[in-house]
Amino acid sequence: QVQLVESGGGLVQPGGSLKLSCTASGRTWGDFAVGWFRQTPGNERALVASFRWRSGSLYYANSAKGRFTISKNNAESTVVLQMNSLKPDDTARYYCAATRDDRSGITISAAYKYWGQGTQVTVSS
Repeated sequence: QVQLVESGGGLVQPGGSLKLSCTASGRTWGDFAVGWFRQTPGNERALVASFRWRSGSLYYANSAKGRFTISKNNAESTVVLQMNSLKPDDTARYYCAATRDDRSGITISAAYKYWGQGTQVTVSS
């Protein structure tokens, strides 16, 4: 089994930055494709960014392009979502998800088998 844990959420002012981290147990990151999703009340979880550990291939939602960066931290064995220039519309609960690295269609939530509990991000002045 695989367990995912997110951290780094909190309250930040518009224009500020926040870094989210995802750690995993049960399998090495090299086996995974990883996605960061976010969800607001009444809505489905929507992809923010995805990353394939082995190849380094990336995908960003239009809302994240130019502001967010997904990357790996080898020293800490984590997947990181660096969020800059945050807007109130970024307020959501953010989830880390993982699936087999050879899985296709990783821009949709249905592709992911493992999920963390989420971490709340609130952007407000």
